[in-house]
Amino acid sequence: MTSALQKNRPGAAFPFDNSYVGLPPHFFAAQAPTAVAEPWLIKLNEALAAELGLDVEALRRDGAAIFSGNLLPEGAEPLAMAYAGHQFGGFSPQLGDGRAILLGEVVDRSGKRYDIQLKGAGPTPFSRRGDGRAAIGPVLREYIISEAMFALGIPATRALAAVTTGEPVYREEVLPGAVFTRVAASHIRVGTFQYFAARGDTDGVRALADYVIDRHYPTLKEAENPYLSLFEAVCERQAALIARWLHVGFIHGVMNTDNMTVSGETIDFGPCAFMDAYDPATVFSSIDQHGRYAYANQPGIGQWNLARLGETLLPLIDAEPDSAVDKANVVIKSYGERFQAHWVAGMREKIGLAGEEDGDLDLVQALLSLMQAQGADFTLTFRRLSDLAGDDAAEPEFAASFREPEACGTWLTQWRERLSRDPQTATERAIAMRRVNPAFIPRNHRVEQAIEAAVENGDFSLFEALLSVLSKPCEDQPGIVAYREPPKPSERVLATFCGT
Repeated sequence: MTSALQKNRPGAAFPFDNSYVGLPPHFFAAQAPTAVAEPWLIKLNEALAAELGLDVEALRRDGAAIFSGNLLPEGAEPLAMAYAGHQFGGFSPQLGDGRAILLGEVVDRSGKRYDIQLKGAGPTPFSRRGDGRAAIGPVLREYIISEAMFALGIPATRALAAVTTGEPVYREEVLPGAVFTRVAASHIRVGTFQYFAARGDTDGVRALADYVIDRHYPTLKEAENPYLSLFEAVCERQAALIARWLHVGFIHGVMNTDNMTVSGETIDFGPCAFMDAYDPATVFSSIDQHGRYAYANQPGIGQWNLARLGETLLPLIDAEPDSAVDKANVVIKSYGERFQAHWVAGMREKIGLAGEEDGDLDLVQALLSLMQAQGADFTLTFRRLSDLAGDDAAEPEFAASFREPEACGTWLTQWRERLSRDPQTATERAIAMRRVNPAFIPRNHRVEQAIEAAVENGDFSLFEALLSVLSKPCEDQPGIVAYREPPKPSERVLATFCGT
């Protein structure tokens, strides 16, 4: 049992190269993790650790202590970041890392800089009377979903480790405690900019913007207007990111401005979920009572959040207020076109089109409307269409995606007529479609089954099995076909919950 925080133990060093700690003191609060009673290492992402240049052997030996916060590695400079945010449309001028502690930064083998952060490592000055802890369920959910997103090729924070703490946490019920170790290109959010802007701290906004340009967009330093170019670059990354969410049926659940990164990564997998039957109004988050962050609302919410970022940058964009607003408005208005271009391009790929024609969007919309009317599973329908693209014998299975199999006949005729003018061979098309239409996603019922087994019985076998399946989402994996299937009516997950 480890009862107290240990510091700078030999052999447990990370190659830290910390930069955020060099920003002005009011950007963060120095904060060491709080020791826990009896940490146990659930999972170490050894492949990611190796990519980050970490000592995998040392992490196998000391990982439980390090990733619980009991052992502070040499070179760590732990801190809690300050930020604000709009939460469900209401502005909170001070949020900050209430249960997360940034240990430091490492530069990986390719020269990219990453944050190493503990979630659930104890209270910070931003905890707002919270305990700063995490329960095992949200920790396992974030591990599963973040690694699934990575395997799907969608920019997202990564999972480095998960540990149990040997201590309970108190929510609606008493639950086993855990700590999650998150890796991110950075943890700077739209809400981070809002924190300084809300205080009239233009110097703080400028220092943050300069830091973001240096870290994420270094080519913009030579731009005519670097801060306007920064705004444009963040809008472009978010438009591309949210389009990719929609391509796989992902619903974030809490698209608050403090949950939108300026790096363009998906962050915070609380009440997120993947859609089963296609319905653009789908909501899972138990706290999203009015559907603000429903599946189809995500592009518009992205634009709304980015407008808030633009507001913080106005004094930097132009000293003349009206001119600054005009310039920022041009950028934010272009977001819709950017998103639409990314979304349509991705949907063309999903239905097997290599070329472009004016009627392609109508063809996509017709399929989605059919899927909605017929209660078709989003993921399975597109995967079966991939099979059909390479083999006409797969048509009965595709048709079985719909409540009335004959309902897809007219659309299939239109699709095949369009394919006749496309340059790919059937084999090339099927291969390309399988790359973008996964067979396996983190089905909500499978995630909940893995969590329940861990919480109720200390059994992590379902968690491990699910991670293995999701690491190869676009491969057929014939021995585990059941993981492809939608939930039975009794297995459906109707609500997901925030772990705070």
